[in-house]
Amino acid sequence: MKRLLVLGLILTAFVQAQAQQNMGSDYKTALGVKVYPGAISVKHFIGKDAVEGLGYISSDGFRLTGLYEIHNQLGNVEGLKWYVGGGGHVGIWSDSWKNRYPTREGGLAIGVDGVLGLDYKIKGAPLNLSFDWQPSFNIIGYNYFEGGWGGLAVRYTF
Repeated sequence: MKRLLVLGLILTAFVQAQAQQNMGSDYKTALGVKVYPGAISVKHFIGKDAVEGLGYISSDGFRLTGLYEIHNQLGNVEGLKWYVGGGGHVGIWSDSWKNRYPTREGGLAIGVDGVLGLDYKIKGAPLNLSFDWQPSFNIIGYNYFEGGWGGLAVRYTF
């Protein structure tokens, strides 16, 4: 019983230390949503840079995007960074696209993506906000440039 109590106290202390660390201005991993288009967003830092995964789901299909982002401090504002990066996407779309875009067909879509944005970790709260522009060019499937993606992300930090 004593061992269980000691283990519980050690685990509680570890969780408290992690929670205090996550309340600062930086974070290691964040999970949340990104608006336009609606996506699940996971961002993870590897040193100074980050990788971000986005999963978009709609009634027409889905798209998975992976981005590598180089982050740099912006001014003297604690927790505020700007970032630039690139990556790629793969998606599968149904023929229902033809209703909205008569020249596009369903099927596989593969392309390249860029990203330029601002990232802010709210001090004292496990919350991260980012605002970015994410242009992309579809190479396989229907070839087109999409310049209107990006937007606001709200994520819980760990």
